Amino acid sequence: QVQLVESGGGLVQPGGSLSLSCVASTSRLSFSVYDMAWYRQAPQKEREVVATIAATGYIGYADSVKGRFIISRDNAKKTVYLQMNSLKPEDTATYYCSQSGQYWGQGTQVTVSA
Repeated sequence: QVQLVESGGGLVQPGGSLSLSCVASTSRLSFSVYDMAWYRQAPQKEREVVATIAATGYIGYADSVKGRFIISRDNAKKTVYLQMNSLKPEDTATYYCSQSGQYWGQGTQVTVSA
């Protein structure tokens, strides 16, 4: 069983930035071989993928966040990050990290509002 713990959410004004972190309870070796991703779910909407980072380092982004969000990982710290810049009200959602779509964190709330 893998536990993922997200942190870093909060309230920010439009145009602001937030940085999310997700720490895994696995070993460093185990963390390094798995793909990781950030998802989000807004009220009354389906969960959607935001950004992915493969074990190989290959990165992908949803069109809605390209150029604004940056995903990265530190295998030594067993952590995946999501740097969110130029935030918009439509980015408001609960953000979840996932390991290979099999394990999920509890989520962290991001609210973008003036």
